[in-house]
Amino acid sequence: MNILLFGKNGQVGWELQRSLAPLGNIIAVDVGSTEYCGDFSDPKGVAETVRKIKPDIIVNAAAHTAVDKAESEPEFAQILNATSVEAIAKEAEKIDAWFVHYSTDYVFPGTGLIPWCETDRPNPLNVYGRSKLDGEIAIQKHCSKHLIFRTSWVFACKGNNFAKTMLRLAKDKTSLSIISDQYGAPTGAELLADCTAHAIRVAISNHEVSGLYHLVANGVTTWHGYAEFVFDEARKAGVELRLNTLEAIPTVAYHAPAKRPRNSRLSTDKFQNTFGLTLPEWQSGVRRMLDELLTK
Repeated sequence: MNILLFGKNGQVGWELQRSLAPLGNIIAVDVGSTEYCGDFSDPKGVAETVRKIKPDIIVNAAAHTAVDKAESEPEFAQILNATSVEAIAKEAEKIDAWFVHYSTDYVFPGTGLIPWCETDRPNPLNVYGRSKLDGEIAIQKHCSKHLIFRTSWVFACKGNNFAKTMLRLAKDKTSLSIISDQYGAPTGAELLADCTAHAIRVAISNHEVSGLYHLVANGVTTWHGYAEFVFDEARKAGVELRLNTLEAIPTVAYHAPAKRPRNSRLSTDKFQNTFGLTLPEWQSGVRRMLDELLTK
C-alpha cells in the first residue's frame, strides 16, 4: 500500500512519518521537495503529484496556519487551505484513494460554553477559519472516501509551540499576562498521528466510517491554565524561572489582527465511538512533551 504524505516537516507531518510507517510505503513531500511537488501554493503541481504516485491513501498535514498573517494575505491562505486541497480531493476520487485531512476548531464562532459537535453549524471568525472550512467543504464535495479531523491547540517537541515560548519568557521575565477566557484542549501531534494511523486501519476495511470527526485530547483548560501547568511541571523538574507573577487577562486586552474563538471545546464522542479509542487527558501529552524538552 502506497501512502502519500503532504507536509512531512510540520509538527503533525513529522509524527505521521513514524505512525504511518507500519501501514505501507510512505512517499513524504513538503514545500521544498524536488522529485514531487509538495508546494500548496501550486494547486496544479500537487494534483500532478497525486497523478504520478497514484497512492492508496493521501494524508495532508500541510496548511497555512499563521492565523494573524492570513488576515493580510487572504488569497494566499485560500490557495493553501482550500484551492490545493480541492485539487487533491478531485484527483483522489479519480483513483479511488482515501484522503485524510486536518482542520480546526476555528471553523466555529467560539460562542457558548458546551463542546462543539460535528453537526453544529460552522461560522468562522477569521480568514484562516474560513479558508479551512472551504477546504473541508471541497473534500466532502469531491472525494467520497475521506477522513477529516478537526483539532485544536496542537503542540509537539519539534518546532515552536506555546509551552516552549512560555518557558523561554519565564526564564527572563518576572511577570507575564496570559489570556484566561479562551477554552480548549492542548493536543499533541503524536496523539493525532497515532489516532490517524488507527483510523486509517479501520477505514480500509470499513468504508462507512468516511466522514468528519473532532479529534482533540480530553479535558479543557485556558491559555492561562495551560501556562500554569507548564510552569508547575518545570519547577518540579528543577528548572529555575524568574517568573513570580502570572496575570490572567481577557481576550479583549490582547490586540491581534485575527479574532479568536472563546470556546474551542470539541466533542470527541463520535471519534471515540466510531474507532473504539479512549482519548487521554491533555495534561498527559503536555507532561510527556515537557519531560523531553526539560531533559535536553
